[in-house]
Amino acid sequence: MTKGINYSEARFMTVAEVAELMRVSKMTVYRLVHSGDLPAIQFGRSYRVPENAVHEYIQQGINQQRKQA
Repeated sequence: MTKGINYSEARFMTVAEVAELMRVSKMTVYRLVHSGDLPAIQFGRSYRVPENAVHEYIQQGINQQRKQA
């Protein structure tokens, strides 16, 4: 196990939860995961996305919009 990383406090979201938060389809979330734009961990046949990764992805989108405005 890697020292210095506390995984007990990590929060994960399902693809459905991410889709609901971002107001997109589950397929869109799967595309983001498979393209590497949104990091995820695969457990069996399902994926879990770290909650902080979702917030970072959304923040990056907001920052890009501000730069274009």
